[in-house]
Amino acid sequence: MRYVLLGKINPEWITRSERFERSKEKLETLGIKLESVSYTQGTYDFVDIISTNDPNAAVAFSAWYAAQGFGSITTLPAFSAEEFGQAIGKI
Repeated sequence: MRYVLLGKINPEWITRSERFERSKEKLETLGIKLESVSYTQGTYDFVDIISTNDPNAAVAFSAWYAAQGFGSITTLPAFSAEEFGQAIGKI
């Protein structure tokens, strides 16, 4: 399963690379593959694409990120065009 992570970084962590390194380590520990990272302007500071076979791992990562004081993450399941088509076919 793929997920889109929409993240906000607390201002005190913006210039500290430790946040990113610790986050990468936690993703690996949870068995999550980081597919892409993009930094943005606007409501969110970054958009990540991750994949995992364990939906609980995605939730655990978002909770862990907030508990570290790094900021907050909105986690959205992401479906391929094929998966979306299959779902629509069930209507």
